[in-house]
Order: sequence, then C-alpha cells, then structure tokens
Amino acid sequence: MSATLLDPEPALKTQHPARNIRRTVLPNGLLVLTESMPHMRSVSMGAWINSGSRDEAALENGISHFVEHMVFKGTTTRSAQDIAREVDSIGGNLDAFTGKESVCFNIKVLDQNMPPALDVLSDLVLHPKFSQSDLEREQGVILEEIKMDEDNPDYLVHETFTQNFWKNHPLGRPILGTVKTVASFDQDSVFDHHRRRFTPENIVFSAAGHLQHDDFLALVEAKFGGLAPGTGRAIDQETHPATTAHITLKKKRSLEQVQMCLGVPAPPVHSPDRFALYLLSSILGGGMSSRLFESVRENEGLAYSIYSELSPFRDAGALSIYAGMSLDKTDRVLDLTLVELRRLKHEAAAETELKRAKDQMKSNIVLGLESSSSRMNNLARQQMYFGRFFTVDEIETEIDRITPAEIQRLANELFQPELIALTLLGNLGPMKIDRSRLAC
Repeated sequence: MSATLLDPEPALKTQHPARNIRRTVLPNGLLVLTESMPHMRSVSMGAWINSGSRDEAALENGISHFVEHMVFKGTTTRSAQDIAREVDSIGGNLDAFTGKESVCFNIKVLDQNMPPALDVLSDLVLHPKFSQSDLEREQGVILEEIKMDEDNPDYLVHETFTQNFWKNHPLGRPILGTVKTVASFDQDSVFDHHRRRFTPENIVFSAAGHLQHDDFLALVEAKFGGLAPGTGRAIDQETHPATTAHITLKKKRSLEQVQMCLGVPAPPVHSPDRFALYLLSSILGGGMSSRLFESVRENEGLAYSIYSELSPFRDAGALSIYAGMSLDKTDRVLDLTLVELRRLKHEAAAETELKRAKDQMKSNIVLGLESSSSRMNNLARQQMYFGRFFTVDEIETEIDRITPAEIQRLANELFQPELIALTLLGNLGPMKIDRSRLAC
C-alpha cells in the first residue's frame, strides 16, 4: 500500500516540533523532507544523491560530475530541447551541482507549477538516456571545463593545495576528474554508476515553500515509489583521512600574482566545536573587519583579496587561508598571516570582537534562509549530516555560548607548525620555504 495511506510508525513519518518540517520514508527507502512556508509563492525541490566525488574509485574519478551533466542531455521520453522548453514555459530555474559528498538536482518554480516541475525533475533523475553521441560530446565539454579551471589561478591553487593535503585519498581528487579518467567513460560505466548510486536508500528528496506535505508526498511517491532498492556494492572508503603538512611551490610564469593557500586539519562537520570553528574563522579572515583583512589589506595594502574558509566533511575538515599578491609582497603576507595565527593562540579574543563575529554569523544564517531554495538545501544537508533539524533559535543559542577561551583553545589545537600545509602558485623564481618558516 502507499505510504501516504498508512498510519506509519513514528520513525517513518515525523514532524519537527518547532517548525513546519515533515519527514517521511517511503516503503522503498527514499526519504522525503518538506518545510511548509505559507507566506511564499515559490516551491524549491531537490533530489540529493548522498554520495559524491569522494565516493568514487580512482579510475572513475569525475564520474559523479559527468553523470550530473549527462542527465540534462535527454531522457527516454524527453530531448534536451524538450526539457529546456518545458522548464522555460513554467518560468522555472533548473540546476544541479556536484560536491565531494553529494550531488543535487533541483528546480524552483511558482507553487502552481509544482506538478509539472516535479515531472521534469523526476524524469531527469530516474530516466536519463545516456546516448553514445551525447556522451562523446559532453566528454569534450568537460575536458574543456578542466582546461578552463587549470587556467584559473584561484581554482588551481586551491586544487593543488587539496590534492597534496589529502594525498592519495578520494577527498584530494578533483570533482571534475582528470583528462584521463573523463576520456575513459563509456555508456557501460555511466549506466553502472547511475544504477549503483541513484537508489532510493541513497536519495533524499527535499522541498520547501508553499506546499502541504501530504499532497507533495503523494506526487513524489507517484514518481519515485516504483524505484527498486539498490543491489550494487558500495565502494569502501577510508575513514578519518590522513593529511599531509606539505609545502608546495608550483611555478607558473604566466601569472602576474602569487596565489597562496595555507591550511591546517580541522574537525568534521558534526564536531561539537563546529560553531566555535566558524567564529574563529570569522575573526581570522571572515570579512572586512577580520584580522587578516585589516592587517594585510587595510593597514599595509599588500593584497586585494585575503580570507579564511572552512571545508568540513563527514569525517575530516580543513581550515584554510587564501591570498593573492605580487611576488615581492609574498614574504610579508605570509609573515603577517602567521602573526595572526600566533595572536589567536597566545591572546584571548576580546569580548567585543567575539560579539561582532557572533552577530555576523547569526545574521548570515538568518539572511541565508530567507528563500525557499536555501531552506530546501538546508533541510537536505542537515538530514544527511546530522539526521535531525536545528532551528535558528537552537543555533543562535549554541553560538552565544562560545567564549573567548574556547576560541583560544581551538587556535592552539589547530595552528601547530608541524600541521601547517602551504601552497604557493605563480612566477616564484628561486623562492624556497622550509618548515621553520611556518613557526607560529
């Protein structure tokens, strides 16, 4: 019988006590999440595949991204032109993206156009054609995309840093794959990947906006209820991937600037320290009032862009700092960066500085959840990483609990010279950097 007609067990059908969030698991294992937002006229929905580039074998690196592209090339009943015209006719915004740990196919439409939008989205996800001619053309497109990114110094320094930071681990491989792996994909490998990954127990279908859960659930079940549970063997993955505190100097004579990426291992996404980590990053390089921005750009005019960022994953993470500057300013920018790391370790942040970071973080969270698409994304990510949903009030309470002592403790745990990794990219000449240079 249909899950919508049953009186399900609490584990199968639940409602969040503080928000209009509903959660239902269909009989085949597919999870459906909704958040009702009656004041909106839009609905955003997404099919999230709970695996990404890090779940690929080395020889198939890039296949998740390749399949993401290929589903838009046509289904068994629609051509690529049909898909584009149908989405345009309802004023929809159809998109997709591939990450290290997930792939998402999503669409945003007016509430009145939800049924046809779901019809197109489900057709893309469930019935891609993967024709040989389309496959060959898309290989050419992605190979050009790889070349384009290799010409982008900002992308290249981050990719070089990541590949050396998580050396010989799937997290270190590029999401796009390599020229060699992408060129090797054929119909069999693409269909096999789709069969193994696009299974109901590996899909989270989330939606937010002007909708009612039970009505929406009936539409989703009509499309996805017949999807059979998967039988393919999942690829075993190493947990808690080891990091390498590398120093990489990559010469690229054509660049006018030197690109710098400096980073350290950080806790995974579900760490109890996650709010303190984001506050530390915000204080360090999270905005125009951050220490790095004021020290490097405002006070000394050494760089146009400098910032810090967190990259948390399910069992690992990284806190990294990026800057772009001329060669003659590189040593000074590196010195000032290390000075700020040292300050965070040896001096507790002022209460006023921490409050400013907290207010910035809380504002970013609230403003970031003001659209149906951001709510849809938030639903799926919280489910995949935490298995529950946090209200804004809960998050703000956790942020407010963080003290300067916790920020200082984290800084001392993270910023250890023997853990620091560094990549410099550009026309470096005879520059050399050894480990003693990274003392902080």
